[in-house]
Amino acid sequence: MIMVMKSHLVAICLWVWASSSALTASSDGLVRIGLKKRPLDLNKIKAAGITRGYHMHATALGDTASNLNSKPDVVYLKNYLDTQYYGEIGIGSPSQRFAVVFDTGSSNLWVPSSRCHYSIACYLHSRFRARLSKTYTKIGKHCVIHYGSGSISGVFSMDHVKVGDIVIKDQVFIEAKREGIFTLFIAQFDGILGLGFQEISVGHVIPLWSNMVLQGLVSQQIFSFWLNRDPESRVGGEIVFGGLDWRHFRGDHTYVPVTKQGYWQIEVGDIFVANNSTGFCEGGCAAIVDSGTSLLAGPTTIVKQINHAIGAVGIVSLECKNVVSKYGDLMWEFLQSGSQPEKVCVDIGLCAYNGSQNVDIGIKTVVENENREGLSVDENGLCTFCEMTVFWIQVQLKEQKVKEKIFKYVFELCERLPNPIGKSFIDCNDIATMPYVTFTIGNKSFPLSPEQYTLKVEDGCSTVCLSGFVPLDVSHPKDSLWILGDMFLGAYHTVFDFGNLRVGFAKAAY
Repeated sequence: MIMVMKSHLVAICLWVWASSSALTASSDGLVRIGLKKRPLDLNKIKAAGITRGYHMHATALGDTASNLNSKPDVVYLKNYLDTQYYGEIGIGSPSQRFAVVFDTGSSNLWVPSSRCHYSIACYLHSRFRARLSKTYTKIGKHCVIHYGSGSISGVFSMDHVKVGDIVIKDQVFIEAKREGIFTLFIAQFDGILGLGFQEISVGHVIPLWSNMVLQGLVSQQIFSFWLNRDPESRVGGEIVFGGLDWRHFRGDHTYVPVTKQGYWQIEVGDIFVANNSTGFCEGGCAAIVDSGTSLLAGPTTIVKQINHAIGAVGIVSLECKNVVSKYGDLMWEFLQSGSQPEKVCVDIGLCAYNGSQNVDIGIKTVVENENREGLSVDENGLCTFCEMTVFWIQVQLKEQKVKEKIFKYVFELCERLPNPIGKSFIDCNDIATMPYVTFTIGNKSFPLSPEQYTLKVEDGCSTVCLSGFVPLDVSHPKDSLWILGDMFLGAYHTVFDFGNLRVGFAKAAY
């Protein structure tokens, strides 16, 4: 197994401030936390994903409690721009409130500590103050959690943790004293509550969910997720500990076994675009069901195949095609009229100087700018794309090829340009006609509509659409791993059956 790199999976997450939550008690005795959300803003896009490190230990979970009589406990979640979901918990006595991501892809609970003095992110979030809690127990053992984009470090502590109406006693958690991840600086949540297995728990501490079971705090050894993808709803979703909310799914759940404890890892079969088999996972692929990852990640080979089929292209390829579409005819006319190739882009107005720079150097500069700045290509980039296109057309003209074939060739070259930041864009106007993408799980089909596997972000007065499929390659070629993140959980109500070591999916209802 390998490190699951979450920063590469959720690179389009945005960290903007959202409305605060309100705690309310309902007539059925469940604590409900109302939450709001705001639309995405492309101008505030940041690489906000967290890449977790892989920590495998051999010790299995202890015996679970046999007499469980408590009612299910409901925590409503914040839909963070359709890319991250989190809710509120309390730590200590009296309870200190924290917003945490409920993450099935990790197993530790951590929040910032009041002793975190050298990380700016700590000062922008709620911090745990041990001296204010009557039930706090010092452990003090140092620990580090490594992520692809940095790490957090701190000490283990113990205290009571409140989740909804449930109080888990003597839960070991991490007080983060240093947060070396820039994305936490702008994150709206304070920490992470891992819902994975003890095998991947840093320090091999018993995860909070396992302690819920061991302490007899839930009536069933299950928890379930409903993620609300409705942009008009004030409630972002809910997690139910110890039961199901029947209002949020239709039909029966399809259950498949956990194939390897640690993550909630299952097996998926073939993946279809429309009715066409991709063939890549016909013999089965491993998949991690991960509520802490926003998108759908898989092997580059199949992700490229899917993105090509749905018409998604990388940002560099997209900008190249835009230049060809808008200015190709002008380039053709100038070249046909005998204009010198090196002056065409100046005459068109895309270059402010006599274009003599080397094309290879130019595209290298564009790629480097993409890595540094994110989405937009500056004027130098447009000039470079223009000069590349003129060069390509000129070469084809010397071979006396017709215009139609020349531009087909130029578009193919655009498609082959590198996409260093991993994002793939689509034309928002094409969503209605794009094909379904279907995962096979437990010999049943789980289709995703174009609306379900794409993400819309606002760019001023316009909207930009992105594919939810991003590449993730493991270190061993024979290991084909998928990450089924929030886009999949948003389409399918998901049950994590701890007692029977299985995961169930049913069509989500809104």
